[in-house]
Amino acid sequence: MAAAVRYHFSIHGAVQGVGFRPFVYRLAQECNLTGWVSNHSGGVLIEAEGERTDLDRFATALPLQKPSIASIHSMEVTELDPAGYSGFEIRESDHSGDRSAVIMPDLAMCPDCLREMLDPVNRRYRYPFINCTNCGPRWSIIRSIPYDRVNTSMDRFTMCPECRREYDDPADRRFHAQPNACPVCGPALTLTDARGTVLARGNDALVHTARAIAEGRIVAVKGIGGYHLMTDPFNDHSVRLLRERKRREEKPFAVMMPNIAAALGYCELDRKETDALLGTAAPIVLVRKRSDNPEGKSLAPSVAPGNPLLGILLPYAPLHHLLMLERPLPLIATSGNLTDEPICTDDADALRRLGGIADLFLMHDRPILRHADDSIVRIIAGRESVLRRARGLAPLPVMLDHAPDRSILAVGAHLKNTVAVNAGASVFISQHIGDLETEESYRVFTRTVNGLQELYGITPDVVAADAHPDYLSGTFARSLPLPQQTVQHHAAHIFSCMAENRLTAGLLGVAWDGTGFGDDGTVWGGEFFEWDGEEMRRIATLRPFPLPGGNAAVKEPRRCALGLLAEMTGGDLKEFADLPPMRQFDAKQTEALLRMIHNGFNAPRTSSAGRLFDAVSSLTGLRQTMAYEGQAALELESVAGTDADGAYPFSVGLLPSDPSVAQIDWEPMVRSLIDDVRSGVAVPLIAGRFHRTMAEIICTIAERSGRTTVVLSGGCFQNALLTERTIRRLGEEGFTPYWHQRIPPNDGGIALGQLYGTVLCSSTGASLRMFNHVRS
Repeated sequence: MAAAVRYHFSIHGAVQGVGFRPFVYRLAQECNLTGWVSNHSGGVLIEAEGERTDLDRFATALPLQKPSIASIHSMEVTELDPAGYSGFEIRESDHSGDRSAVIMPDLAMCPDCLREMLDPVNRRYRYPFINCTNCGPRWSIIRSIPYDRVNTSMDRFTMCPECRREYDDPADRRFHAQPNACPVCGPALTLTDARGTVLARGNDALVHTARAIAEGRIVAVKGIGGYHLMTDPFNDHSVRLLRERKRREEKPFAVMMPNIAAALGYCELDRKETDALLGTAAPIVLVRKRSDNPEGKSLAPSVAPGNPLLGILLPYAPLHHLLMLERPLPLIATSGNLTDEPICTDDADALRRLGGIADLFLMHDRPILRHADDSIVRIIAGRESVLRRARGLAPLPVMLDHAPDRSILAVGAHLKNTVAVNAGASVFISQHIGDLETEESYRVFTRTVNGLQELYGITPDVVAADAHPDYLSGTFARSLPLPQQTVQHHAAHIFSCMAENRLTAGLLGVAWDGTGFGDDGTVWGGEFFEWDGEEMRRIATLRPFPLPGGNAAVKEPRRCALGLLAEMTGGDLKEFADLPPMRQFDAKQTEALLRMIHNGFNAPRTSSAGRLFDAVSSLTGLRQTMAYEGQAALELESVAGTDADGAYPFSVGLLPSDPSVAQIDWEPMVRSLIDDVRSGVAVPLIAGRFHRTMAEIICTIAERSGRTTVVLSGGCFQNALLTERTIRRLGEEGFTPYWHQRIPPNDGGIALGQLYGTVLCSSTGASLRMFNHVRS
């Protein structure tokens, strides 16, 4: 008999809460090994003892046969002298060491649990909190690492003998499933009115909820990461009432479909979109509406007014499936909040904040410790592009090639805020927090910052923030007794895409968005940067133009158009009096706006590509005012003809205020576009030519830069037509384009960019141009 050998495995990655230890237990038995497996603060530890051939077979099988939802980032193996183990066991978790274990996101309900929940003879029949090691809540219930029941909000529920037996049995699917419960010992439902008076409990609460929705009432439903507001999407009165109460004028509502077959009745779905809907993240997926329903039943026009896209999702929690069982029709499922506020998670808070919106509240008594909105994705260039990273995706880390020598806290942007910290080479990015426009949002922001640090046991050595002097996130950063690193907004966009794609070498970065504070004090947003491995340098920009009214222009494309036209003529707008935006203002209003521009009062100059999209939307007559961010650009994209021929002219010169920076002059494009408008050219053709022109601008600057790698980032690249056209043209011209996939191209990716920019500058001794140390 061959001599025994012992291997010690230290495994890091998403290996807690995914059934990894029972998998190791079963594999060790198959390989005739003795020893143990245990969770620890950094992942999973294994000691296995046996013949070398069996140990090598075990080591090979670990990454190849692991549970599908597990992810191994690193596996270190050390050979030791035999310890004489007599069997293989699963040991209690080890709480020592650095807390760098990857916590899994909340996972959509698995087929096995769905089958059991619908089985009348199963003890969990119609139980809305069924779960196992393959599905259910993770991130939203964890208090601290390692991921054990005592460290979750399930610690208040004592398992019954039958649940305990499953939990302790390594051969059971619910072995160490921390949220494991049943109707005897687990969480339960309660239905109340808007004052909190109990109306029903348990299954009766669920049945009454489905009936209330069918009657057109609005119900706040507590899910995995927070509350949804649900109502009947066929009832136009109910949908309009929800809009009025939620203060959400036109922004589309998400719709939960019973299944893929039902979704196909209302939407056009390709394979990639279907795969995204059915994945364990179960996000909202933006898809094209069908023009009609085969069964003749259409969603109310107020669900997504004037929008060719619809955000849909499938039931991902047992409770959702049960609601669909009672009423197998689509449901409005929008975040449980007032516009601009964070999602509600606490029952008392929900009654306080949603009491004026919802008629009824379907609650449960499993506490939500960490909020998580639904993630949003769109298929762009054949890949999933995450537009909001939250439930199902956060807090999975972005891995850096090398561990920085210090811990960094990055506090993100003002809008679509997320925050990030690193534990070694793992960068943990928070779930979507939202716009820091309200006290509620700021409270969630500070709670999330503190919660990330506490969860991973991180004491930051430096804090990174946006350069904007008035961002609340920056104010918070400056209040910390830490060395400060500011990272220019658009440089952070580029660094974010670089981090996601693991890029460090020289490249051209294109950062196109709506707003960002520039190093010269103006509003940037149409920027080109060169990264040479040591310095991030602005090399080109769109020609700036004024925004009369400042923030008002952000919501009124007609003001953007007026500023654009005034920039072209020096303020004499007579030749443009016939254009759609000019018909929006009377003589006094026009004079007042021109006076703002002339005096430089509340008319900041911007190079923003996003505002250029808005101005073109106005010039074509599509959209003069907006009810939500990005509405004008979205409508311009949606009408654009993909068969548009040619592109409009533009020129490239030098930025007058800084001749080292090239300036792309859009005036030839705008004058040609105006000629098309006056000639009666169809708007889809004009919109298509405009998108083609914007892609050509990027190709032109890429050719001038001499770089072969091009990175695309910023909110404008949520536009599928622009992104796909740019990627295609860059490829045709011999460039290698990179764009976002798992991290949002919008400001939701800024925190990652701030952190990665700080890492690169400290590790390479790079110049701090585009950066400023404001305090050390």
